[in-house]
Amino acid sequence: MKFKVFSLGCKVNSYECSAISSLLLSKGYNESKDNDCDVIIINTCSVTATADQKSRQHIRKMMKLYPQAICVVMGCYSQGNVEYIQKEIGPHIVVGTSNRDKIPQYIEQYLKDKKPIIEVNNNPRSFNYEELGVTSFSENIRAYLKIQDGCDNFCSYCLIPYRRGKMRSRSKENVLEEAKYLISQGYKEIVLTGIHVGGYGRDLEGTSFSDLVSSLLALPGMPSLRISSIEESEIDDQLIEMVINNPVLAKHLHIPLQSGCDATLKRMNRKYTCEQFLAKLQYLRKELPDIALTTDVIVGFPGETDEEFNDTVEFIKKCDFNMLHVFPFSAREGTAAHLMKNQIDPKVKKERTRVLLDLSSELWSKYVDKFIGKEIEVLIEKVEDHTAYGHTNNYIDVCLENKNVKPGDKITVLLQKSMIISK
Repeated sequence: MKFKVFSLGCKVNSYECSAISSLLLSKGYNESKDNDCDVIIINTCSVTATADQKSRQHIRKMMKLYPQAICVVMGCYSQGNVEYIQKEIGPHIVVGTSNRDKIPQYIEQYLKDKKPIIEVNNNPRSFNYEELGVTSFSENIRAYLKIQDGCDNFCSYCLIPYRRGKMRSRSKENVLEEAKYLISQGYKEIVLTGIHVGGYGRDLEGTSFSDLVSSLLALPGMPSLRISSIEESEIDDQLIEMVINNPVLAKHLHIPLQSGCDATLKRMNRKYTCEQFLAKLQYLRKELPDIALTTDVIVGFPGETDEEFNDTVEFIKKCDFNMLHVFPFSAREGTAAHLMKNQIDPKVKKERTRVLLDLSSELWSKYVDKFIGKEIEVLIEKVEDHTAYGHTNNYIDVCLENKNVKPGDKITVLLQKSMIISK
């Protein structure tokens, strides 16, 4: 039996696809390298209305491209839209954000009975962590290590707590086991990933996210370790000390802001004020002046006035972020924000997005200019023809002339403006 796996959305989805691939390989399946395929598996996304649409389109496209194959659909979109998928699209097997470990069993059952299988648990808040075995999602020399799933924050704009379920941690033993495996495989950077990474350990006794990071850093041979994203409130003194003193931990933190206006933050049900957020960033800057600090911002949230948006712009400048990921608000049925009054016109959202993207470019240029003419270490990720591509410990992507380097090499270069790859 040959299979193909397709991932939509976040790195967690990609990780899970890698896990499913490993699971199928262990059962004697082979990964298809051509159009000869017996099983297709699609991991869907539902973070925005656009993601929903892409998920629907992709399922239909894959079923048309591989009409002879058993089609398996899983993930966030199928978790919340199982009836539509079943009636309007009709794949052979549908699971949500649980029961993924049973996919090989469902395939065998379908081959025997030839009847559609729908196994979507309608109470994701009851899910436990689903261990899919020691596996990884990798990009060349970088590997992603999933440490938790789900979220308990219930931000008013977000469906994820309802689709992914409650915050649940992977056992520390299994995280460390997979990390050891990744080290043994020669990966040069490990990225900690999950839905709410910094919440790790809240449902476990005697551990926390910072404790886990400390244990990972203590593993022999640990290469560069990077945190994918973390909330301001979860950056404790223990974590800051490790970022400052341990060269293995990347000097980059991605800290979601979402809005720089307290009134908007309150409507979003975010758990901090601008004053609290700024104090944490100023402390980080004081201890680590060269750290890269990036963030997420939502524009056009219901009720966001011109004054509130301008407050956000000014607050971002005050925080001195180095780069912004900007998202126009997407109303998701089933969330509190979907029912809020004063929804923002799409044209206004588009213009506010442009303003923040322009600001992001200015902030990034200002940050990288600090390192021009200085020696900086680069981890080489890939080499094509006469050019090598890599990144620095503090998140600067560079390209340089290939001087007999290979992926995984760490080299020191005198950084020049011509080497910088725009973000």
